[in-house]
Amino acid sequence: MNLKAVVVNWNGGDDTPAALASLQGIDAICVDNGSTDGSADVIAERFPGVDLIRVGMNLGFAGGSNVGIGRALDRGADWLLLLNSDAIAEPGLADALERAAGARPDAGLLACLILFEDGETVQYAGARFNALLGYSGRQSGHGDKRVEVRMRDVDRVDGAAFAVSREAIERAGPLDERLFAYVEDVDWSLRIRTAGFAAVLVPDARVRHKGSASTGGSRSTANLYYDTRNTIAVAERYRPLPRGLRSLRRGVIVGAHLVQAGMRGVGARAVVAGWRDARRGRLGRRG
Repeated sequence: MNLKAVVVNWNGGDDTPAALASLQGIDAICVDNGSTDGSADVIAERFPGVDLIRVGMNLGFAGGSNVGIGRALDRGADWLLLLNSDAIAEPGLADALERAAGARPDAGLLACLILFEDGETVQYAGARFNALLGYSGRQSGHGDKRVEVRMRDVDRVDGAAFAVSREAIERAGPLDERLFAYVEDVDWSLRIRTAGFAAVLVPDARVRHKGSASTGGSRSTANLYYDTRNTIAVAERYRPLPRGLRSLRRGVIVGAHLVQAGMRGVGARAVVAGWRDARRGRLGRRG
């Protein structure tokens, strides 16, 4: 397996160097998404062997990842590991992915087992996506202590850490940059599976993840806006409904996010803005 890793340095900060340090033995590419805090210079100094690409602006997770993916493919990768800048790869991850790719030649996506920062509690061990309701569902094992998890097919990967094959990218296309951030992992999972590939959970490929660090947490206005807007967009893309039922599904998605936002304040306004932009077909970076 010719595996290369792509890490996007979102808005600077202290997380990215730790993510890169955890990738010892894996050829890494870091895309700096227009940071202004000097973190790109720190990366260049501390990791001279990392291919650092400075794009000079915030392209979003999808856009920044696509820049790194393109560089990795140009350098001959047949598999790419996308690792969030606030995630830490545990030892043995590359070997686990290689074994899984050999065992499942039908796979286009290999999902990592994602743990919280304590290294014991499960954050993601597989997940579903119900396009009819626009609901990703509770992630399997979420909140449980480390449990025995078997290799199995899943509906969708989690964007914090997963591997994707060159063949899947060539057939299904890159990440959708119109989504900018959030739910692009769901969209890519559905698109790659529609192209005929499996998405497979690899329990021995383990990663510790802080979660939503680049956008301020799960209740941040950025998280709430993009997750609302993009969930609506992706659900309508993969499960079109008549007008009345489409409006009902939008209401369900908005309601769920309003609960997450606490029903009022700037968070609720971000949810409503996401709904309005989805209804108008406004994607890309929030203007």
